This record gives sequence, structure tokens and C-alpha cells, in this order.
Amino acid sequence: MSKNAKVTSAEDKLRALYDLQLIDSRIDRIRVVRGELPLEVQDLEDELVGLSTRLQRLEEELDEVNQRITGYKIQIDESKGLIAKYTEQQNNVRNNREFESLAKEIEYQTLEIELCEKRIRECKLQVEDKQTVVDTSRTRFEQRQDDLNAKRAELEEIISETRHEEDVLVKLSDEMATAIEQRLLLSYRRIRGAAKNGLAVVPIEREASAGSFIKIPAQRQIDIAQRKRIIVDEHSGRILVDKELAEEERNKIDERIRKEVATK
Repeated sequence: MSKNAKVTSAEDKLRALYDLQLIDSRIDRIRVVRGELPLEVQDLEDELVGLSTRLQRLEEELDEVNQRITGYKIQIDESKGLIAKYTEQQNNVRNNREFESLAKEIEYQTLEIELCEKRIRECKLQVEDKQTVVDTSRTRFEQRQDDLNAKRAELEEIISETRHEEDVLVKLSDEMATAIEQRLLLSYRRIRGAAKNGLAVVPIEREASAGSFIKIPAQRQIDIAQRKRIIVDEHSGRILVDKELAEEERNKIDERIRKEVATK
């Protein structure tokens, strides 16, 4: 049979399905080793995006307050300059009315200085509060960045240890899937997707389905062993194969994987 030829007999279909299950289960075990690390990495990446956005906003707010302080200081310098100017002009006035007018201007600029100084004090308190929040947020960001780097390194180490085997298995899975008719392959993937352990094809063990552990009637076991049609466990919904076929395929697939991994 060519590599991409479709299997035709019921027994060939059962063997092809169980081979695919064995390969996919090996891939599942490799990915289980990674545990929740990929999700943890993604969560940390998302958290860092949020922290970065918040930190940027806080720094912009802090910059705005500092700019207001600078503006008030400029205004104070301008008022001081006007006070000096008006004071000098008072020395050259010709009457009391001009003197009093300049005195009012000096008083107004003095009040402006006091108001600006008050606002500067208020802004400085805001700066202190915001700076504390910025420092805390930056520390949090740096800590989470360190956590992310550590998680990424841990994940990469695990992936690097199993990448070669996983690549081989994924290629084998794809190759085996091409030999199974589309309708049957879709059923396999639907059953597998609904099962928590990813098992869509299971052998009979101790007269029960490995999927439900409920005893299978003797006549049904005989039907399964004859391999004349595809039989589904009525309790678990999984495709059933007999123990002898399962052992034969398991040995064959284990040997094939060993050779594929060793030669690539």
C-alpha cells in the first residue's frame, strides 16, 4: 500500500485509527509535560502589556504635573520682574495717584507669586504621590518581567528537550491521518476532542472498555475481535479495538517511533 493510499477493510481502518491514537497520545504526553507553562507565559505577557500601559500613563501624568510646576516658576519670575519694574517706577512718579496705581500692581503680582507658590506646593505633593505609584508600578513591572524571563527559559528548556521527538510524532500523525477516510477522521477527532484524556480509540481490557471500564457483553467482544466493522462503546462513545490488535499496533508504532527519532 502506498503511503497516501486510503485503507479499505474494517480491520485496516481500525488499525489505522488506533495507530493514529497511539501517536496523538504520545504527542499529548509530551505537551502535558509542559503543564500550564504556555498559559502562564501568555498570562505574564498580557499582564506586562497592561502594566506597561499603566506605567506609561502614570509617567505622562507625572510629567504633566512637573510641567505645571515649571510653568508656575516661570510665572513667579515674571511677577518678580514686574515687581522690580514697578518698584523702580515708584521712585519716579509725579503724584500719589500714580504711586498708588503702581502699589496695586505690586500687590497684585505679590498675590500672584503667593498663589503660584501655593500651587507649586500642591503639585509637589502630587508629584510625591504619583512618583510613589510610578516607582511601585515600575518595580512590579520589573518583577513580572523577571518572572516572564524565567518562565520563558523554563518553557524553552522543556520544548528543546522534546522538540525533535514532537516534530517526528506530528509528522507521523499527519501522515497517518491521510490514510483514513475523511468521514472517519472527522469522527475520530470529534470523539477525541470531547474526551478529557484525548482517547477516541481504546482497547478492551479485562472484558471492559478502557474508556468507560464498564463490562462489555461476551457477544459484543466477539464482534469486536472479528474486526469486521467499526464498533463504538455505547457508554463512552469511543471506538473499540480488541486487545490483541492493540498490542500488535502498539509494538509496531513504538518500534517505528524509535527508528524515526533515531534517524532524524
